[in-house]
Amino acid sequence: MTLTKVQTASRPTRAELLARVPGFAAEVATGAAERDLSRELPFKAFERFRQLELGTLRIPVALGGPGGSVADYIEMIAAIGAADSNVAHALRSHFNYVENVILSEPRERDAGAIELILSGKLFGGAHTEQGTARPGQVTTTIVRQGDTYRLNGRKWYATGTAFSDFASFSALDEHGQAVGVLLPVDRHGITILDDWDGMGQRLTASGGVILENVEVFPHEFTRRSLDNLVGRHCSTLRQLHLAASAAGAVRNVLSDGLSYVSRQARSAAHSMAETATQDPFVQQVIGEIAANSFAIDTAVAAGASALDRTVAVLNRGNEAEIEDALIASALSTARAQLVLGQLGLRSAERLFDLGGGSATSRNNNFDRHWRNIRTVLNHNPLLHKARVVGDYLLNGTTIHLKEGKVF
Repeated sequence: MTLTKVQTASRPTRAELLARVPGFAAEVATGAAERDLSRELPFKAFERFRQLELGTLRIPVALGGPGGSVADYIEMIAAIGAADSNVAHALRSHFNYVENVILSEPRERDAGAIELILSGKLFGGAHTEQGTARPGQVTTTIVRQGDTYRLNGRKWYATGTAFSDFASFSALDEHGQAVGVLLPVDRHGITILDDWDGMGQRLTASGGVILENVEVFPHEFTRRSLDNLVGRHCSTLRQLHLAASAAGAVRNVLSDGLSYVSRQARSAAHSMAETATQDPFVQQVIGEIAANSFAIDTAVAAGASALDRTVAVLNRGNEAEIEDALIASALSTARAQLVLGQLGLRSAERLFDLGGGSATSRNNNFDRHWRNIRTVLNHNPLLHKARVVGDYLLNGTTIHLKEGKVF
């Protein structure tokens, strides 16, 4: 892969950007439980994210960016998830877009993409549609009208698009061929709905988008390919982003549990302990949640390391090496998701064993953790992932691992 140097003004280094993450996470954590209760979308968090330039983290130094690794980015998402998993999750489309751009050849990049990312713009999008016979089918259309085009349709799962500056959409052209477009979200005819009705991740703006006679200019057709080697890498990255968001939620379970025990919980009626902090059963639950969170974080970090190795071999261009790395990263991320599925939900449930009836108070809103983790896990079938991992270990089967869909 050839990198073209982009001349830019002085920008924060990788170390400077990473040093901004804890403060940003602390800001996001303030009022997170209350926002979930009142369904207050976190627009302020995304404005702050732009100001801090955190969306530029993965841009290589050769392209004018800080040169953050996949491991840096995934840990940032987990840290933000520990504050509010909605904010972490809603950044997935942005970093998926960035990853595809930086790994694609210059001729395959959308016009001005690097410059837009470095200027702080955030990217969303929606491709899924409801009511189709099969997942992935597209009924949205784009037709020429004079010197421009018109886009019409309705999309779903537009996670993060309400907080973004640009969004990508898929459509069928006049010849029935699938195409993609990248548009500013304030373009006339684009209506972003807050109609996501999931029990968890309620503030990710994951609902629908209405596209009504939206004007599209020729230069706004996307050049990126999603079914090549880079696309497969990005597919795995999207899966690990979800896991990192939920891993952050598990960290939040632990921090909320510690705060609750210190602030409010009492020892059990039949306990010999004077305080909840001295209650051996409370100590056991805290220890179990802490161990679960550690195991999940370790698995997610291993997935990030595998993806960094994929990036390295993609840059070297050895096809056999790339294929091996893509399979390894897909397997590593799938295993991390399986660990998360078992230990994350268990941790969110065990939180309620730290106290009595007060632990279920709506003011605490502790149930949001289970709801959020469960909702993230429902994005793709874990049973399928477990079976595919097992089939690979037993028989060397790689069919689904090469699809570039949910692995």
